[in-house]
Amino acid sequence: MRAGRCLLFHCLLLSVTSLCRGEDLCFNDNDDVVMPASYNIPWMADVQDFRTLSLVTIPGTHDTMALYGGPELECQSMTLMNQLRAGIRFLDLKVFGLGNTLYVMHGVIYQHSTLKDVVDTVRAFLAEFKSEAVLIRVQPESFEKSTVNEMVQSLIGGDQNVWVNSGMPNMGQVRGKIVFVQRSTFTLGIPFIDTNLSGNNEVSNIQNKDNSIIKQLNRATEACGGDNAVVTFTSGTGFGTFWGMFLTPKRVAERVNPWLNQYLRQFFPNQPRPCFGVIAMDFPGFDLIQTVISLNWW
Repeated sequence: MRAGRCLLFHCLLLSVTSLCRGEDLCFNDNDDVVMPASYNIPWMADVQDFRTLSLVTIPGTHDTMALYGGPELECQSMTLMNQLRAGIRFLDLKVFGLGNTLYVMHGVIYQHSTLKDVVDTVRAFLAEFKSEAVLIRVQPESFEKSTVNEMVQSLIGGDQNVWVNSGMPNMGQVRGKIVFVQRSTFTLGIPFIDTNLSGNNEVSNIQNKDNSIIKQLNRATEACGGDNAVVTFTSGTGFGTFWGMFLTPKRVAERVNPWLNQYLRQFFPNQPRPCFGVIAMDFPGFDLIQTVISLNWW
């Protein structure tokens, strides 16, 4: 019975998301959005418990909390809770430790939130949707980066609903939990591989960016299912380049997101569909998020 309902839902999903149904639905720069009444918020409920987390294709956001700072710095428009309800399950955070507080930053701009605020919001979401898991990447920006580990450990305390082990769990082990991912100076949680190569974030030509993302996704497919989470950032900015000086993160996403949606949908006839790990985006719209999620079904 459950399998029949899942199949019906997936067929309906494919029928309504074959294309971006408007300029806002692959790319979205407005937080004043209303999800359809039928929108499936707890999509991870349909992921089998035995499936390794590194074999799940997960929509995420790059610089999740970067809602402030002007066109050169803003990477998202939806609040954190709206991102979670839209299906985002990977958060990318830069933090600066000062005193006993970890402030969420983008560059030198404070993003009106602390890491505690983020964790509290995610906990509230997971209390409502216990089938879900939310991955969080913390990137220390403090001068004393090593202290961030200790501050995060102090923040979460002995909470059993936070995964800080380095071993790769299956979906059943992390339902209702925050899953930290580690790289470089942050060492709590499962390790992750970034498919980006040096300079991938600098965009002076959109077609070159598209081609770069294809290479990244190919690398992601090869690495999926291992002991590491795999993350592909589709974001970019022309700031700091000559030819792309007017390509803000928003303008890049406005061009890349509809293309990305179409590129990913070509794999829908595949059985099984390829795994791409985490795809972290700027300004994703509902249709693009659902396209990423749909790569898990066949």
